[in-house]
Amino acid sequence: MAEAKAYQPYAPNAQGFTEALIDLKSTISTTPAPAVVGIQREVFENVTQGDALYLRASDGKVGRAIANDTFDKANVIGFAKTTKATGTIVDILINGILATSGLDEGNVYYLSAASAGAITPTAPSTAGNFLTRVGEAASAAELCIQTEPPIQLR
Repeated sequence: MAEAKAYQPYAPNAQGFTEALIDLKSTISTTPAPAVVGIQREVFENVTQGDALYLRASDGKVGRAIANDTFDKANVIGFAKTTKATGTIVDILINGILATSGLDEGNVYYLSAASAGAITPTAPSTAGNFLTRVGEAASAAELCIQTEPPIQLR
């Protein structure tokens, strides 16, 4: 590897480009982004670790989100960090990496219209359902959380 010199540009040729890429690669961290617990809320129904959650406006409690109901129920605020029973407090991951299983690396995942709290690589397409992007699979066991507001399909 070429020796990096402070504040000196790389040569304007293929060798300089290669050296720049090698230096960039050596400075990028290989440690995945940590999961971030954003908020804690009481659950109004049983939730399982990894369930996509929405915030109920009437009382501030959370439950399993689904794409075939109202805008509020399709608006994913994050994912349950652990399994919790009705009436208990759950930690909600709103950013970072969600440990899960059965993902296809590189696929974008959406909120399911068929099963509350579930995610799917197949975007809902039925009129009236909501399209809610929730993240991208970093590996078969890690979802990079990237929630977006729901869009109602017409």
